[in-house]
Amino acid sequence: MSEPDLLEGDRVALLVPPSTAYLDAVLSLLARGVVPIPLDPRLTEAERERILAPLSPTRVVTDEAGLAAVTTDDRGTPRARPMHCTSGTTGNPKGVWSGLLDPGDAEALVAEERDLWGFAADDVNLVLSPLYHSAPLRFAVGTVLAGGRVVLPGPFDPAAVTAAITSERPTTVFCVPTHLQRLFAHWDEVGVPDLSSFRLVAHAGAPCPTAVKRRLIDLFPAGSTWEFYGSTEGQFTACRSEEWLERPGTVGRARPGRTLAVDDDGTIWCAVPRHARFEYYDDPAKTAAAWRGDAFTVGDLGRLDDDGYLFLDGRREDLVISGGVNVYPLEVERVLGEHPGVDDVAVYGVDDPDWGQRVCAAVVGTASEDELAAWARERLAPPKRPKTWFFLDELPRTLTGKVRTQELRRRSSSVAGGD
Repeated sequence: MSEPDLLEGDRVALLVPPSTAYLDAVLSLLARGVVPIPLDPRLTEAERERILAPLSPTRVVTDEAGLAAVTTDDRGTPRARPMHCTSGTTGNPKGVWSGLLDPGDAEALVAEERDLWGFAADDVNLVLSPLYHSAPLRFAVGTVLAGGRVVLPGPFDPAAVTAAITSERPTTVFCVPTHLQRLFAHWDEVGVPDLSSFRLVAHAGAPCPTAVKRRLIDLFPAGSTWEFYGSTEGQFTACRSEEWLERPGTVGRARPGRTLAVDDDGTIWCAVPRHARFEYYDDPAKTAAAWRGDAFTVGDLGRLDDDGYLFLDGRREDLVISGGVNVYPLEVERVLGEHPGVDDVAVYGVDDPDWGQRVCAAVVGTASEDELAAWARERLAPPKRPKTWFFLDELPRTLTGKVRTQELRRRSSSVAGGD
């Protein structure tokens, strides 16, 4: 029995490893007003069913033959955003749905990315992250729409990426800090390749350790490195590294056409143009909670300086309340990360009978507990100082570089508190 024809507004779930055929399918679907739902092909059957049931996809593609069946020669301006799913830290993942865009909004969506990142016909985009994540797919699509080409070296491997840099001479790349850490470690062993072809190196997805950020700036061409802050739902800021050097810790100012505001409790809101609006698919209550007029929030906390530069304090669900005091893990991580013996660090809270929550730190590096405790005493108020320390060879992270704090909490929950 043949598959039904795909119609405007239909959704097609893609659970296939990244490839040029995958990218062709995404471009073809979007040009026809059919919305791809990019998902990790490694999901179990139970996970697929749980995520896809509320999204009601018309088709579920799990192999190359399925990709070919949904791909046509249609190209042109995407008429929607792909429906990416939120990470689901507080429940089932939700689909972020832009709906079908009218021609003006569709063109504005493409133009916004092109104008910010300068996508052009001579660009070569090096893809380091899986294309089912929103940022790498957005950079790849923007490149192809501008007439450029995309290089897919496969699952992240520092040697393969280094070889691709040498042979393909990429001009742009999106990465997460973990990619940079692994590349720098590899280059310490084999030497740094010629990086002069890069005009844009953008990183996001997780806080970047200060030492990694400074080495990024030193190694790549002047003016080429950027950080941006965004989410599955939408984009907030963009920041040249030169701006970061003047204001260490900032994630930049609002992207063009957007406005940032911060409530008294630190909640960050971003007012966006019409083409950047979204809803959570089939969840009007969650959608209503995310919007205030033309501004949305994802629950992140931060502060703006007098010049409009945003500094993040973390996510509301990451907030640790210890002894009645609000502790922002990101602030503590920044302080500990400045210790010369710390290569990587994650700060989080676990339940504690005396404190309500206990501040814990998982550390990768050569620093000892005594050294770090002394460092914290000099730089952090007592409620912010970790009461429990763990020392690991590496932090557990997702493919996009986010620390798996639930895994760390499970390791920590049985440890007794104390000063």
